[in-house]
Amino acid sequence: MRGAVVRIRQGLGPPVIAVGVAGGLLGAAYVGALHLLQRVLGPEHHSGAVQLAILTAVGGAVALITHLGGETGNVELLVDNIHVLGGAEDVTALRSLIPASLLCVSAGAGMGPEAPLVQSTGTIGTVVGTGLGRTRADVRILTITGMAAGFTVLFGAPLGSAIFALEILHRRGLQYYEALLPAVVGSLCGYAVYLGLSGLGVEPVWRFPTVGTLHVGDLAVAVVIGALGAAGAALFAATTRALRWTVARVPVAGRYVLGGVVLGLLGWWSPYALTFGEGQLGELLDARLAGGALAVAVVAKLLGTTVTLAAGWKGGFIIPLFFMGAAAGQLAHQAVPAVNPSVLMACAMVALCVGVTKTPIGTTLVVTEMAGLPLLPVLLVAAVAAMLTSPGVTLIETQRERDAVPASVG
Repeated sequence: MRGAVVRIRQGLGPPVIAVGVAGGLLGAAYVGALHLLQRVLGPEHHSGAVQLAILTAVGGAVALITHLGGETGNVELLVDNIHVLGGAEDVTALRSLIPASLLCVSAGAGMGPEAPLVQSTGTIGTVVGTGLGRTRADVRILTITGMAAGFTVLFGAPLGSAIFALEILHRRGLQYYEALLPAVVGSLCGYAVYLGLSGLGVEPVWRFPTVGTLHVGDLAVAVVIGALGAAGAALFAATTRALRWTVARVPVAGRYVLGGVVLGLLGWWSPYALTFGEGQLGELLDARLAGGALAVAVVAKLLGTTVTLAAGWKGGFIIPLFFMGAAAGQLAHQAVPAVNPSVLMACAMVALCVGVTKTPIGTTLVVTEMAGLPLLPVLLVAAVAAMLTSPGVTLIETQRERDAVPASVG
């Protein structure tokens, strides 16, 4: 750790910019293709019976894609390889990952594009680093830079995305400090490229109710919501593990098809079981749902996302966790109407995500930037409370201390 400074290592500036730009280009292409497929396969365009058939067919298609092109890998494996190798081990996994994830997400699976896209942009960083003959430490920096660019394309939050990419590698905070500035630069490059190609403005993704005046009591509320969010994270992780255990005896190809069937049936019951929830969260903020409807929304998204995870469908669970947190926050506001609804919703979004991913600063910044809320101190309190009350909860088992290689390796 001697001589630790936050800077870009000599000679890494051009590769960092290249990886950020490439991440923005890939992100723009991926999101564009996703929007096109959603118009054809998305659940908002079909009846429950038709969507059941689509999801079942997509499960079969993913089974075929992985059979012909090989397994896709996942973010957990990428995190492990970043610690051990410095970057992605199998670049060829992208030939299956990209088409499979596009089909899964566009058909309405309960997970979003963040994990597949981040895995892809992180792999770009690995390819650039190894192609230039850089050291393992430099390849690691470029891989993290690619991940940051991928996150920012989806979150529209450059600083939060950079720190999120660093924190998600560990369980107790950012440790690859030398990658901080490169990740920020790559994130900004990817963000600029994506905004230029998409034509989107620099504005919040969601419109929350006006916050108004905050009081010291809101900090106490944040502590309580943080602890409750940690409990919700534990439930999310336990449900995922239980479902994985349930389908463990089903052949992998059969799990993809079974996942499609179960998702289709869940979607027939509640539309909130399908899609990763970004659009639904926007609608939730505009609507005034009754308590029963909000409870169904939380349970449906929980089941839809955990079934997607257990079946091996490709996607990420960050934005679904945000949706569940926002819906639970609205439900809490109905029980305690005196508390600011934006405080309740945003704190629950942060707490639930931090409880699962162990990314307190990144998640706080991402929610703050995506929602355009002046709640940074309050959300940080909720994030820290969730972090401290969920030490044993995680779904990314390869998160660990830097340089802490498992005994089975080497």
